[in-house]
Amino acid sequence: MAELNSLNPEQRKAVHRIDGPVLILAGAGTGKTNTITHRVAHMVDQGISPENILAVTFTNKAAREMQKRVTKLIPNPPKREDDKPLKSTVCTFHSLCVRILRRHIDKLGYKRNFVIYSESEQLGVVKKVLSAIAGKDVKADPRELHGILSRIKNAGAGKVFGSEEAVAMADHIRGRYDTALKAANAVDFDDLLILTIKLFKDYPEALGECRARYQYVTVDEYQDTNAAQYELMYLLAKEHRNVCVVGDDDQSIYGWRGAEISNILDMEKDFPEVEVIKLEQNYRSTRVILDAANAVIKNNPRRRPKELWSAKGQGDFIGVQPFDDEEKEAEAVVGEIEFNRMTKRIPWKDHAILFRTNIQARPLETALRKAEVRYNLIGGQSFFDRREIRDFLAYMKTMVNPNDDASLLRIANVPARGLSDVTMERLLKASQERSGSVWQAMNNDLVIHEFQPRTRKSIEAFVELIEGFRVPLKDERLSLVDWADGLMEGINYEAELKKGEKNPENVESRMRNLRELIHTMDDRGESLLPANRLVKFLDDITLDAEREEEKEEKADAVTLITTHSCKGLEYPHVFLVGVEEGLLPHSRSTIEGTLDEERRLFYVAITRAMQTLTITYCLSRHKYGQLVPCQPSSFLKEIPEELCEEMIDSEPVSVDEGKGMFDAMRAMIE
Repeated sequence: MAELNSLNPEQRKAVHRIDGPVLILAGAGTGKTNTITHRVAHMVDQGISPENILAVTFTNKAAREMQKRVTKLIPNPPKREDDKPLKSTVCTFHSLCVRILRRHIDKLGYKRNFVIYSESEQLGVVKKVLSAIAGKDVKADPRELHGILSRIKNAGAGKVFGSEEAVAMADHIRGRYDTALKAANAVDFDDLLILTIKLFKDYPEALGECRARYQYVTVDEYQDTNAAQYELMYLLAKEHRNVCVVGDDDQSIYGWRGAEISNILDMEKDFPEVEVIKLEQNYRSTRVILDAANAVIKNNPRRRPKELWSAKGQGDFIGVQPFDDEEKEAEAVVGEIEFNRMTKRIPWKDHAILFRTNIQARPLETALRKAEVRYNLIGGQSFFDRREIRDFLAYMKTMVNPNDDASLLRIANVPARGLSDVTMERLLKASQERSGSVWQAMNNDLVIHEFQPRTRKSIEAFVELIEGFRVPLKDERLSLVDWADGLMEGINYEAELKKGEKNPENVESRMRNLRELIHTMDDRGESLLPANRLVKFLDDITLDAEREEEKEEKADAVTLITTHSCKGLEYPHVFLVGVEEGLLPHSRSTIEGTLDEERRLFYVAITRAMQTLTITYCLSRHKYGQLVPCQPSSFLKEIPEELCEEMIDSEPVSVDEGKGMFDAMRAMIE
């Protein structure tokens, strides 16, 4: 195993504390992942089998990175009898639950080949339930109800945010929503946790099997866990007590989606013997930036005290600057980025612009385009939300489970094959009357007999198509790539795209997206049967919580990102814009009592900066076509004045300064 000399004393202490409950309070930029991976490697070095080690985090990206680092630290891992290396389980909460439910979900009345509905499919079920129960005078927002349903499932006994009417309606439709999912042998993301907890409580043998397997449990980003995730961790670790939770209460910014900061603040409640280890040495930022962050977060009354410090030196003062409006703010920020690039040779990719709400991106994008500055807006349309990808995945899900109504209904008439909306509505109604799926209705002679001969032939042809492509999935020699290529060619999907796209380049781009996705299919679990490989392929995609577009990163581009999305990231030069009352802190925080969380969000934004931090705000902002006065954020008063300076020098540039700038620009183009 790698030497521990590279770790500081507190990190080494965390690595060596293996048995019993441990809380590692890891402040921003304090080497959390490095500590966790060394800790896992040290366990193996002490003779603990990798198969008994479980590390859980929140994103697939983080899990992959952690697994990669652990593998690097253990070059010669213990091996099984077949000479294959033993591996620890590093995954997300949802991935862990899928593994458990694939083995045991039949105990709960589901089939093991259940499908996991994506967010859009879940929304479709909510709409379907609403259309069945709500009269024309009932106005309910399906998207709002879907969000509340998720929070109800995860909140336990906690409070669920939302209007009283919406929460009541969500509570009212929950039973029908769950029934509709179960009828299609489907689960949503929240069910993965809820059903696993139910399994553990109702079937102690299943819990016993998991406890025997996972004798050492580590939970990363613990401040982001909700009530259900906490219960899952507690059930697994209650007996052996070998649980290590890692997180930072000062970075708990997801209360709006169910995260319980009390999980990290009240760890002693269920684990009174817990040892608390603080990681406070920051390896990311300068002292000025950390002093500002420490000064701000101290104003939160309920937190575990910690003080970030750095050996990186004092660093530049924090730039703070007001502007007349958001256009002038955007132009000045872009001008500063270009100044850095031209005179200091700082590339675009070293700059990030952070903002509280997505709507703030518009003037920034306009200014960047005008200045011909390349940028990367984080959180654009997901690769998996594109029409062609969603169609393809719906076909794959139908092949795995034809009783999945949402997927079957999406592709039944794509490409057009005589199965109109009217036909599909009749089939859906027939399936509801018989308490079955649309697929079962399509295979029911009594149902099909009621249609006109031409429509009947279309239904039979569709059934034959699906069955024809499902049969080869039983062949061990099947290449999923060739099979999927054959399906796309067999249904002539490219012709379908050409009908809907005027621009031939768009058609080619969509087909290229499909080909790229198809050609990853056989890379997942090659030793499994084709049908099981297909299930794993779909699981991996559906569970990818980031939903990030899998595209080539722009080599040199400014990052535009929200303050919520930036947690865990770092940039040499950060511009935090729109720091005004009503934006940061957000206007909702007063009503919802979440001012502390808004302050934590401000703290997270500050601690993304490595070398320089610039904070800007507007004196007025355009809203609904009118210029509305703005007030600087109350959080700005919490940063000590001696750490700040004006961002842009309004004095004329001297002759010597001008000559220096000109020489630098000339050097760049020579």
